[in-house]
Amino acid sequence: MADTSPKTDISTDADTDEKSQRFDTGKSNAVAASDSSDRSKGNLDQKTLRRLAQNREAARKSRLRKKAYVQQLESSRLKLTQLEQELQRARQQGIFISSSGDQSHSMGGNGAMTFDVEYARWLEEQNRQINELRTAVNSHASDAELRIIVDGVMAHYDEIFRLKSNAAKTDVFHLLSGMWKTPAERCFLWLGGFRSSEILKLLVIQLEPLTEQQLVGIGNLQQSSQQAEDALSQGMEALQQSLAETLSTGSLGSSGSSGNVANYMGQMAMAMGKLGTLEGFIRQADNLRQQTLQQMHRILTTRQSARALLAIHDYFSRLRALSSIWLARPRE
Repeated sequence: MADTSPKTDISTDADTDEKSQRFDTGKSNAVAASDSSDRSKGNLDQKTLRRLAQNREAARKSRLRKKAYVQQLESSRLKLTQLEQELQRARQQGIFISSSGDQSHSMGGNGAMTFDVEYARWLEEQNRQINELRTAVNSHASDAELRIIVDGVMAHYDEIFRLKSNAAKTDVFHLLSGMWKTPAERCFLWLGGFRSSEILKLLVIQLEPLTEQQLVGIGNLQQSSQQAEDALSQGMEALQQSLAETLSTGSLGSSGSSGNVANYMGQMAMAMGKLGTLEGFIRQADNLRQQTLQQMHRILTTRQSARALLAIHDYFSRLRALSSIWLARPRE
């Protein structure tokens, strides 16, 4: 018994050392594994953070674009409200007379602003009439019902020509510049409005099939419209050339003598007289547009006229939509 006890102690100590060594090794492995996991987790967190930052930046830019678009719409609304208020004040002061009768002196003062407001109202009413016409066409209304609506739309076109005639007497340059139109519409503007010949080209495609007699009628109308447009364009070119020559001849000179001043004033008077013919060009161009619409209405059937008016409206509506999209595009 005395010999066995020391051996047992030695064996126990050896086992203890071996267990301790295994424990230390396992602990080291566990620490190493933990460090590797932390590094992997750290790399993953960095990628996630970068992705989240990119998403936040994209969302921020999207919010800014949306905010800018909303602000633009709000600005347009406020501008229209302001125009309405200005018009109301003008009416109260007796500057604008909106009742029936001769309106040749109705747009004194802020003529351009008054016309812009009246045009916006005209456009709103036209949209209402066109919606009514479209509903009637889609529901296959009778020719008698369609004729009433078509005649109303045609009469409404007469109204815009009357408004433009009055506006030309107070600010012909406003009509010529097309600032009352959207940017895309201004690209196709000719003497304050659309080219009749171009509209007829669009309608021939939209209204097929047409009878041979109708094709001949529209063809003749298109040709006569083109000839009238060419004549007016040549007249405008001649006016511009004459005006340029009037303004480029003579000078005040360095002394500014009374004779030079008199020549200058005479020069301006001549130029003003020539500018006075611009109103006539606008009136003739609008008469051509009005007569083209009326002639088209006579050539086509009631149902074809309805389709033609819808096609014309849709064309200009798309131009206005294109302008809105263009102005609201992101600018980065």
